[in-house]
Amino acid sequence: MTDLSQIVKAYDVRGVVPAQWDEPLAELFGAAFVEVTAADAIVIGHDMRPSSPGLSGAFARGAASRGADVTQIGLCSTDELYFASGSLGLPGAMFTASHNPARYNGIKMCRAGAAPVGQDTGLADIRALVERWADEGAPQPVAAPGTITQRDVLTDYAAHLRALVDLGGIRPLRVVVDAGNGMGGHTVPTVFEGLPLELDAMYFELDGSFPNHEANPLDPKNIVDLQARVRETGADLGLAFDGDADRCFVVDENGDPVSPSAITALVAARELAKHPGGTVIHNLITSWSVPEVVRENGGEPVRTRVGHSFIKEEMATTGAIFGGEHSAHYYFRDFWNADTGMLAAMHVLAALGGQQGPLSQLVAQYDRYAASGEINSTVDDQTGRLAAIKAAYQGRDGVTLDELDGLTVTTGDWWFNVRASNTEPLLRLNVEARDTATADRIRDEALAIIRG
Repeated sequence: MTDLSQIVKAYDVRGVVPAQWDEPLAELFGAAFVEVTAADAIVIGHDMRPSSPGLSGAFARGAASRGADVTQIGLCSTDELYFASGSLGLPGAMFTASHNPARYNGIKMCRAGAAPVGQDTGLADIRALVERWADEGAPQPVAAPGTITQRDVLTDYAAHLRALVDLGGIRPLRVVVDAGNGMGGHTVPTVFEGLPLELDAMYFELDGSFPNHEANPLDPKNIVDLQARVRETGADLGLAFDGDADRCFVVDENGDPVSPSAITALVAARELAKHPGGTVIHNLITSWSVPEVVRENGGEPVRTRVGHSFIKEEMATTGAIFGGEHSAHYYFRDFWNADTGMLAAMHVLAALGGQQGPLSQLVAQYDRYAASGEINSTVDDQTGRLAAIKAAYQGRDGVTLDELDGLTVTTGDWWFNVRASNTEPLLRLNVEARDTATADRIRDEALAIIRG
């Protein structure tokens, strides 16, 4: 039987092309996607990777062979695909490997209205069908195959975002944007067109080989160029998008990174001003400052596991107005509960441009604690190391433990979380404390146990 375990993860399909998957396999995924979602029409988009047009075209043929009409929107960001899924009311598939190196590609799938397709909401069934068909042969096309047509939604996507955040009245801002040769180079010019922004565009040429740096702003080495340009030009801020432009990272006027937790808190306060008393979702690795700011602004914070399927599910269940993660994924009720880094960036621009102070001063009120950032450790026995950490802290005075996602250890002055990677033999550690010395001490103490 064909083993897809290395490319089908909890939330999407991703692997090396063509070593792990290719166009014939993509065609099977298209057919299986239609079978599992029972869709009579779908929408498909793709990023700038060289393999993306071929893979998305094969997926479209597979979907049409099962009777679904396919709308191809071509080059787009992942949140543009979510916009198409939401506005057209269609299940969708986005061909991208996001921030991963050039040799990878993948599919992010959603149901109509940008609802997630996760392991328990269709992905396992899609995988099972593909494995069966790969071994036994694909089913014969239906008697009336679907059509495949093209449609451009970029202008409509930009108009929707601009209707949600009004930037027309802000003071003029100088903003550097590093698109990393990814899809931000496609979306930013249209979204920002005509706004009071002096745009300094870095690496806007669409190039899936990533000639300048990997399109992964979470890695500090990939924002060095952006930081230098902001400092050199005296810009008000810098924005960095990942490869499929669904995440946005921010640096202030000094070129210093602004933590995604601070951005989450800032956007939460703005959304609560529009929707008083609303619920805001935050994952368990975001800063203590996030639930504090939510409560201070009259909202209800809800803590959840890490991962977009969990965030989206909790948003749907609670009717939340907004959700944020430590990884710079930002989710909006007004965007079908889907994540869009572009909309978060527009909130930052609106907040900064609506007052006279610098960004560093604006975000200081949301950045209240010392944090380690995520630290990865390679381990032979994830379960055993987690058990060792639990044993070391269980029963200590003033310490509480919970296992909502990995293990979180909390006191009145600090907390840390340790989670196992789903795809690699890693444990991921995040620490936060009221001061840097305590954060460093707890970090070193936890790492000593993790690394044995």
